[in-house]
Amino acid sequence: MQIRELDLKELESAWAVVGQLRTQLTYNEFEDLIYDMRDSNYTMFGIFERGELFTYAGVVISTNLYHKRHLFIHELVTDEKHRSKGYGKMMLDYLCDYAKVGACQNIVLSSGTGRVEAHSFYKSNEFEKKSFVFVKAL
Repeated sequence: MQIRELDLKELESAWAVVGQLRTQLTYNEFEDLIYDMRDSNYTMFGIFERGELFTYAGVVISTNLYHKRHLFIHELVTDEKHRSKGYGKMMLDYLCDYAKVGACQNIVLSSGTGRVEAHSFYKSNEFEKKSFVFVKAL
């Protein structure tokens, strides 16, 4: 098993996993957005076994007044065939080390209201609910 950064040549493999979470996107939208996010240092990580991507994480180290310097997890998803086997926890542990090396004070993420299993997972991994996210469509 290997955890490593993905490169842009691996977008199709990434999409096979990310598409399970971001069902509202097409592959072309995903690809365009990834290229846009790279400008803000969006970094893709994966857990691979025998060349197959099991878990994907997309993150950015950022700074703001509320969270100070922090690692923001935009996506964290394990392929549905491999869920509940510890891969999500393994990725969170890896991202925690990555955040510490990046001099971050926090790890931050946003999760949709209906994702009860995801919320339980984050709580069991010492995340606390700190705020609400408000969105206004334009």
